[in-house]
Amino acid sequence: MRDTTVDLALPLAPATRRALDDLADASGRGAEELAREAVRRYLEQEGAPVRAQAERLARRHADLLRRLGE
Repeated sequence: MRDTTVDLALPLAPATRRALDDLADASGRGAEELAREAVRRYLEQEGAPVRAQAERLARRHADLLRRLGE
């Protein structure tokens, strides 16, 4: 499967946009690159506890899930 990108319009408050532009300029990266990285990191951080909880629930209810799958 090929990885593709999809454009996303992300309205930012003027102060947030200025801060993003300043950080991008200071780091020698593009603002879009920084925003993509921030979203990726956020999803990893927020997704980890959700995945862990799902795994705990799956283990706790493994017998029921197995019976439902029969």
